[in-house]
Amino acid sequence: LHERALRIRQEKLGPNHSDVAESLKNLAGLLQDQAKYDEAKTYYERAIQIWEKVYGHDHFQVANGLGKLADLFQDQGKYNQAKPLYERAVEIGEKTL
Repeated sequence: LHERALRIRQEKLGPNHSDVAESLKNLAGLLQDQAKYDEAKTYYERAIQIWEKVYGHDHFQVANGLGKLADLFQDQGKYNQAKPLYERAVEIGEKTL
């Protein structure tokens, strides 16, 4: 279902729309739950790239995506990779909320 939503949004809205990023994030979460970490990482990173392009580097959606990617690394025990992402997400949150 998530893959279908992603395909439809990409076709209708283009590859760099914020709704496409939301579908990428949703699909990444599903893959993360299935322990398909490499695939999930790719989708999270693409979603973050889109949000940075659409909203800028200091937007709440970017922080949310960074937090999700950090959670992915934490799930794998990759704490050194998770920590700077959490820190950046908090920094963005402090600026924007």
